[in-house]
Amino acid sequence: MNVKTKLSDCLRPLVLGALFLGTVSAHAAVQQLDKVAAIVDNDVIMQSQLDQRVKEVQQTIAKRGGGVPPTSVLEPQVLERLIVENLQLQIGERSGIRISDEELNQAVGTIAQRNNMSIDQFRAALAHDGLSYEDARDQIKREMIISRVRQRRVAERVQVSEQEVKNFLASDLGKMQLSEELHLANILIATPDSASAEQLNAAAAKTQAVYDRLKAGADFAQTAIAVSGSDNALDGGDMGWRKAAQLPPPFDRELSAMSVGDITQPARTPGGFIILKLLGKRGGENSLKDEVHVRHILVKPSEIRTEAQTKELAQKIYDRIEGGEDFATLAKSFSEDPGSALNGGDLNWIDPKALVPEFQDVMAKTPQGVLSKPFKTQYGWHVLEVLGRRATDNTAQAREQQALTVLRNRKYDEELQTWLRQIRDEAYVENKLPAAEQTGADQAAQ
Repeated sequence: MNVKTKLSDCLRPLVLGALFLGTVSAHAAVQQLDKVAAIVDNDVIMQSQLDQRVKEVQQTIAKRGGGVPPTSVLEPQVLERLIVENLQLQIGERSGIRISDEELNQAVGTIAQRNNMSIDQFRAALAHDGLSYEDARDQIKREMIISRVRQRRVAERVQVSEQEVKNFLASDLGKMQLSEELHLANILIATPDSASAEQLNAAAAKTQAVYDRLKAGADFAQTAIAVSGSDNALDGGDMGWRKAAQLPPPFDRELSAMSVGDITQPARTPGGFIILKLLGKRGGENSLKDEVHVRHILVKPSEIRTEAQTKELAQKIYDRIEGGEDFATLAKSFSEDPGSALNGGDLNWIDPKALVPEFQDVMAKTPQGVLSKPFKTQYGWHVLEVLGRRATDNTAQAREQQALTVLRNRKYDEELQTWLRQIRDEAYVENKLPAAEQTGADQAAQ
């Protein structure tokens, strides 16, 4: 999976309906005493935390329009998610990872801005969903800590060489995968690292039963929530957009030939048995970049030349060029742009986005071969001439970057899942849920 812990994800509860951790909702005056749901190394997960997260997940599922699984099905899944999150937060604490108030304020502001809200509007939206602004900040902070833990422990270990990129681009698979992106969801029936034949057979049988129910019309997202052992189970198994090359065989070639809505047959992977659903396809277009060949003359105000005098000088230069004098000669004599003056004002072929907005605007409105009238930018007064326009095929560079991203994400996904299983296996975890509740998901899936 790609890096799941992004700041924009922290607002998903606001959009989908209250999925922040640790949110405290209104309770009746008489409350049952809290109890421990699980002991996780040096910390605990309280039943109130678990109950609250389960309610939030149920609210989110309901707002997505699906049937809400019973609490007995959700509790084991949610508790497992809380355990893995708790372990990562403990690693962050031991590693000295801290989020300053300034960083947190900036993150909250970014989330509000991305949703076209001010901070006050963000507060109001949270309150509308029954959420506390302080609890939301705490959740964002936890998400940031987990992201940094993963960056240090996983992402920094992932390396992709230039030769790997070249080999990938030259391969038939690379050419195919760079032509489109796939939106996927998965259901993983996990197996232990050293699973016995009996455990593998049981997992294979369970996966086949799940596959049969899906083919009979069962909802994929609801089934993922109920039975999947993947880190994205509570998101309905949604893996986001990615290249098929990021996935283990045999899915790399199979998925590109599938239609949207299809599911793959169960297949063995290092983590267990997996089923994928194709939710969408996109991409495959060539990457073109607009470039403009332009030259200009720049004159600047100074201690000995006022703004008005500078504007007047630019007008005189314009008049002389219009009168037939050579643009390049005047640029060498008058232009105060050190990067282009000696080249007769020539900026060569340039991406318009690299220029200040005022320059972009005049350049876009000026026909090729026509001299612009004097105009002002933050640098001074200019006259320009457009010598040519073209669209450059930037596909090769874009595909190299795409290949690097695909290979890095694939390695990251593999490393992340391995690391998450490792810290979970090495941790001391005492599950305090009643045995009937711990097996509720399996019973409901049968």
